[in-house]
Amino acid sequence: MSKVIVVDDEPFILMMIEDKLKTARIDVVTVRESRHALERIRNERPDLIILDWMMPGLSGIDLCRLIKADPDLRDIPIFMLTAKGQDTDEEQGLQCGVSRYITKPFSPKSLLEMVQETVGNEQL
Repeated sequence: MSKVIVVDDEPFILMMIEDKLKTARIDVVTVRESRHALERIRNERPDLIILDWMMPGLSGIDLCRLIKADPDLRDIPIFMLTAKGQDTDEEQGLQCGVSRYITKPFSPKSLLEMVQETVGNEQL
């Protein structure tokens, strides 16, 4: 079973993503505080990480940099899920190592399709 860690400070977003991915038999770990995310990522070793950019404390882009700087974690694909929709924001995310840059609002169905494409889980 594929495992995805979702890091977002908005409970509704976490719940919506978790429900959508679980219907496709994808194991989901949610983290509301970015300061706890790196430890969870190291412990859980997910197949994919979905990060919100704008979070209190450590931003998603800073967390992405920490992940990509860690030799044990750098190969885990990261989706940036954010309200920051400027071209310069997307460029910054991609330069940081983000695999996909998804702006809010987003389609849960489309997100699921991107997750399945990335982790190789085709069950619906």
